[in-house]
Amino acid sequence: MDPLLTEDQRMVRDMARDFARNELAPHAAQWDRDAALPDHIVAQMGELGLLGLTLPEDWGGSGTDAVAYALAVEEVAAGCASCSTLMSVHSSVGCGLLLKDGSDAQRQAWLPRLASGERIACFCLTEPGAGSAAHEIKTRAVHDASTGDWVLNGSKQFITNARRAGIAIVFAVTDPAAGKKGLSAFAIELPNPGFIVGEPEKKLGIRASDTCPVTLDNCHVPASGLLGQPGQGLAIALSNLEAGRIGIASQAVGIARAAFEAALAYASQRQQFGQPLHQHQAIAHKLADMDTQISAARLLVYQAAQMKSQGLPCLLQASQAKLFASEMAERVCSAALQVHGGYGYLQDYPVERHYRDARITQIYEGTSEIQRLLIARELVRLA
Repeated sequence: MDPLLTEDQRMVRDMARDFARNELAPHAAQWDRDAALPDHIVAQMGELGLLGLTLPEDWGGSGTDAVAYALAVEEVAAGCASCSTLMSVHSSVGCGLLLKDGSDAQRQAWLPRLASGERIACFCLTEPGAGSAAHEIKTRAVHDASTGDWVLNGSKQFITNARRAGIAIVFAVTDPAAGKKGLSAFAIELPNPGFIVGEPEKKLGIRASDTCPVTLDNCHVPASGLLGQPGQGLAIALSNLEAGRIGIASQAVGIARAAFEAALAYASQRQQFGQPLHQHQAIAHKLADMDTQISAARLLVYQAAQMKSQGLPCLLQASQAKLFASEMAERVCSAALQVHGGYGYLQDYPVERHYRDARITQIYEGTSEIQRLLIARELVRLA
């Protein structure tokens, strides 16, 4: 029993752990090879409440806090990293954004369906020429006075959940002369003939999670699809990235933990020089370092999630958690592969998949380089 957790948080963690161990982990390697998640697994996630954990019960969610959400993401990631990617993007920058910045009418129309898994959300900010510099996006949205619609044209890149999405959060320039204040956010119900999803990218890891380019070709969005006011898009995007970073930090902890558990089991079974691997000091020390790093990263996640649950600003803590956990995951997965020796390089063992899956956590939801810039700025601001 973890004394840092409440009974409700432990219940959510244990539910997610049982699901991940029984329904995800046994099949994750096959889904990785297929580069697709089965629809029934996503439906199960909705039925269990994993896709609406932090939404209030009034909007169809479970009403849990950010700590319980982080615990659930870690457990799902330990079972199948691709499932946790779907869950994190859907929940943090999909459901969370609509809850925070949507109108009551928008919440009523979309949140219950998102919480149940009837609809999955995707977040369309990144473009072929604009990633970390979100204010440099080129997608345009023009208001059509004759119909009242907004008409969007442009391209988006690296869009998680694009193929199965039922709601897309899309950012576009509505006032080119206004610079950073000329960006607006839209919620687009899908399918929409102007929202064209390209072929899934072929990726190093997280292969079962669909990542696609999106083309917006005269994509008509009714006036009711505008989130907030024109010009608030950048603020909306940035204010919701804290939750996304906590989610990816939790994912990184889960991936690293799965790799560590595989290494520990292997080191207990594998005999070398007449004794189990874990009795050799070099391996024992490696295992000790791995578990210590995982525990440290988890505590950083807990801190950021607890602050978010209390409504406190947590940009610094979320960025620190994401930075440390993502870089820790690569180190731990590499060490786990090393413990396996040559077998770790084979697809017959799960550590090679964990190693591949871990790498993206240093890139999406803000690269490690961006996290360091944000952390440094916050430290100076708070000094």
